[in-house]
Amino acid sequence: MAYLGILSLILLSTALAGHFSRRIGIPAVIGQLLVGIVLGPAVLGWVQGDTFVHMFSEIGVIILMFIAGLESNLELLKKYIKPAFSVAITGVILPLCLIFLTGKLFDFHMHEAIFLGVVFSATSVSISVEVLKELGYLESKEGMTILGAAVIDDILAVIILSTFVSLFGSAATSSEPKMSFLMTLLLQVLYFVGIYFVVKWIAPYLMSLSEKIFVPSAVILMSLVIGLGMAYIAELVGLSGVVGAFFAGIAIGQTPYKTSVDHSIEPIGYAVFIPVFFVSIGLNMTFDGLGKDLLFIIALTVVAVLTKWLGCGIGAKVAGMDYNSGDIIGAGMVSRGEMALIIAQLGYESKLLSADYYSSIILVIILTTLIAPFMLKAAVKRKKKAAK
Repeated sequence: MAYLGILSLILLSTALAGHFSRRIGIPAVIGQLLVGIVLGPAVLGWVQGDTFVHMFSEIGVIILMFIAGLESNLELLKKYIKPAFSVAITGVILPLCLIFLTGKLFDFHMHEAIFLGVVFSATSVSISVEVLKELGYLESKEGMTILGAAVIDDILAVIILSTFVSLFGSAATSSEPKMSFLMTLLLQVLYFVGIYFVVKWIAPYLMSLSEKIFVPSAVILMSLVIGLGMAYIAELVGLSGVVGAFFAGIAIGQTPYKTSVDHSIEPIGYAVFIPVFFVSIGLNMTFDGLGKDLLFIIALTVVAVLTKWLGCGIGAKVAGMDYNSGDIIGAGMVSRGEMALIIAQLGYESKLLSADYYSSIILVIILTTLIAPFMLKAAVKRKKKAAK
């Protein structure tokens, strides 16, 4: 029953860290990420990234993105779909190219340097979503563009990853049969077609049906089934589960049950699962090899931050937004989080990333995730100041 003690420690530590972070004027999520670093292998070693923590963190990020979808304004999302495409494309191309060159500068083999670019072309907005909610900016044009761009970004990253692993991946990962790239792409297209039917008919029907089920909280239960189910199917077709959870939230957000589901799901997520997710990111950090790879870590962190910030900012500007909006959108896309961690792990298993630099790459992913909320909060402040 040791996991009960670990869960208690995580929940108490994240609550206190979040409280004191807000008291000193920084996003609460920063304190929660730091808890993972302090409690994990990097410092105290009290909490390990075991199966229990991994499962809770997976549910946590799915609930977090489900809530983001639930609270998103579909009309605003549609309105800003063009800038979202522009932001996603420039935000993938610039990191892919410049991080490839950074890899070559540090004598990476050609395929390793390309894959390094693939790792840092990914975006994880789960952290940015939390900061935007905290600042009351989630439903702004910048917030909607970030959410839309993140979904497109995920799809682009998955397509690039699938292609690259199928072409260059080691036979070490061939113990399970892989679907062909074209079949995977077809299934993903069908999945997005299916989302239309879920939003239009299936989710409203299931939610109304849940009122006829004579069990406590049947409506909330059905919303969780839809959210977790869509996340699971997204994973089956090679997409990230957060994409499925986000669209499940949008689907339920179009029904009359939106408010009651939101009020009930938030306590479930924020009381237990979401804090474990934030801590789990910090658990990936270690300080092994920090000295010998220090120059690589600094260079890669600077390039990783600037390429997303500038790349996505340029995409926003191309789409007709002003400098301040581009600043917020660029900052909101900097965090690599769990998406980059998953891609890096897949690359390591496929022998596409060298073991020599693997720990340093993980450290840089964590650093971008820690830096992003500060950048986002500062960008929002600059916009508010300019509007006065």
